[in-house]
Amino acid sequence: MKKVGVAILGLGVVGGGTYKILTEHEEFFRRTQEVEISVESVLELNRERAIALGVPEEKIAGNIAEVVCNSDVDIVVETIGGVGAAREFVLDALNAGKTVVTSNKELFCKYSHELERAAKRHNAGLYFEASCVGGVPVIRTLLDGVQSNEIYSMMGIINGTTNYILTRMAKCGCSYEDALKEAQALGYAEADPSADVEGFDAAYKLSILASLAFHTKVPFAKVFREGIADVTKEDIQNGKALGYCLKLLAIGKQTHSGIEVRVHPAFVKEGHPLAAVDGSFNAVYISGDSVGDVMLYGRGAGEMPTGSAIVSDIIYAATHSENKYSTFKNTATGDKETNYVADFKSAYYFRLTVTDRAGALAKIAALFAKYNISIEELLQKSGDEKTATLILVTHETHEFAAKNAVARINASGLAHVESVLRVAQ
Repeated sequence: MKKVGVAILGLGVVGGGTYKILTEHEEFFRRTQEVEISVESVLELNRERAIALGVPEEKIAGNIAEVVCNSDVDIVVETIGGVGAAREFVLDALNAGKTVVTSNKELFCKYSHELERAAKRHNAGLYFEASCVGGVPVIRTLLDGVQSNEIYSMMGIINGTTNYILTRMAKCGCSYEDALKEAQALGYAEADPSADVEGFDAAYKLSILASLAFHTKVPFAKVFREGIADVTKEDIQNGKALGYCLKLLAIGKQTHSGIEVRVHPAFVKEGHPLAAVDGSFNAVYISGDSVGDVMLYGRGAGEMPTGSAIVSDIIYAATHSENKYSTFKNTATGDKETNYVADFKSAYYFRLTVTDRAGALAKIAALFAKYNISIEELLQKSGDEKTATLILVTHETHEFAAKNAVARINASGLAHVESVLRVAQ
């Protein structure tokens, strides 16, 4: 039976979950996978934490050199996070010929080209299932499940924190600020939640997933990003009245004009499978030319779900002798021949405060028409004596046309556009 030694860098939430799965399922892996996996080393500054998890003191390393020089270690698992020490440690491991498994989306998004170059040079494996969507096996699906397809679109809820906040705003009618405080109290959101609520986390993941789906490097800088901090409960309730629910979506499309990659809040029709994904759950909806539509759903973060993805990579690496690398030229800036679409197409939701006077609605409709924007749904609410609230949902149009229409309406004196949200098609 093949024996594989593992080292874990960092025993925080994810590293601790990984250690538990590896030690508690050791006999199960021997029986079902015919591989003997043992944790031979951990790098954890908090020795008490390691000992509390059951790590023998002699297996607690004091520095990365002890780990990479350990001949019993075949696979190094990185769960430290960030791009400082984690990047150095992963490169040290790869340069020592160790296979690496990482859950670090920011590291992989920004430096996969550098890591893969080191892995190829030393014939080492590089695995990253846990970097995207926690325990949901979306990367393995793209690499080994739907590779017979040309993927033309991918749409997902890939950040649990924002999905929890938007779910609470929709179901309880609370404000963004109150929902965020609740998420922080439950441990779903960090004290500084900006990586999640401003869309950075989802954009890192989309960069990775789109690269795999479309077989070209999609740099993080190419991802359009807009967070949820400006979302109001009023807009969520208006959308609900029109049959929509609001999600922070990561959208990737491969079109004749080029690739679209964007992260932003968007309304989804209540009948769409993604509309039912609530709380901290995640899902990715993939469309391929042969398979049609596939949706993957599950826990997008957490100790055991993410640990599950890491251990899945460890087992895959332990049971496959040939290392696989990118199907595209993996460089920092990507292929200069790849075109990215900035003026993407979408339907739009507008909320306007309108001066309540004769002919105002017709004039606003004419301003939209000037930019080839047609209105699909309209809802009017009375305001005070001088104003009314107008809610519009448009047919599909271009991003730049929508922005130009907003500027023109705001300058007209007829109305003020209070909010704009995209509507997923």
